[in-house]
Amino acid sequence: MATVLESVAELKAGLVPGSRLLGLDVGAKTIGLALSDDGLLIASPLETIRRTRFAKDLAALGAIVAEHGVGGLVIGLPVQMDGSEGRRCQSVRQFAANVVEALGIDAAFWDERLSTAAVERVLVKEADLSRRRRAELVDKAAAAYIMQGALDSLGSYRLGSK
Repeated sequence: MATVLESVAELKAGLVPGSRLLGLDVGAKTIGLALSDDGLLIASPLETIRRTRFAKDLAALGAIVAEHGVGGLVIGLPVQMDGSEGRRCQSVRQFAANVVEALGIDAAFWDERLSTAAVERVLVKEADLSRRRRAELVDKAAAAYIMQGALDSLGSYRLGSK
């Protein structure tokens, strides 16, 4: 039975070798997606799903999971700066529980504090993108930022466990 696990390390431990992780940046209007490589080292922005009804969002996620050999989900948790969880966290937790149950795939949360701000800063200052182009990229880039943080933690975990 699929579940939301306590940590990304637990998620990795249950993966079939060669599986990928799918990162989700769940917002009210969109879901940014990022995909890991099969070695769980590098995250790449994938796409942004414009949210409509849950069933339609779920179908889109299910198709991506099947197409890319995804074995687990890393879902950004919008924790407040003081570490507390507000309504957005509750909403993301409920979304995650529904997706895990419907798709039968494990997931883990990753603290996403400042991920969108960090990505926007890069897109404005370093990439010099227009506001419209930034809006097109920010959600999937934030998902990649979240995913890369989770993958980097797994690298540290691997090094520390030897």
